[in-house]
Amino acid sequence: HQPDSALSRWFITRVTERGPRSRKPAIIALARKLLVALWKYVSSGVVIEGAIVHAA
Repeated sequence: HQPDSALSRWFITRVTERGPRSRKPAIIALARKLLVALWKYVSSGVVIEGAIVHAA
């Protein structure tokens, strides 16, 4: 839902550069990167680059 975030851009460039066979490993790598980014957000409040955060 946030195509301008750094993680979305990373995923799109990785899949387009390496072809469709790299899609599954790229999804796993993206999940790991997202987990690290969410941990940084929860622990120290660092927002993912390019992400838009709305107040609840």
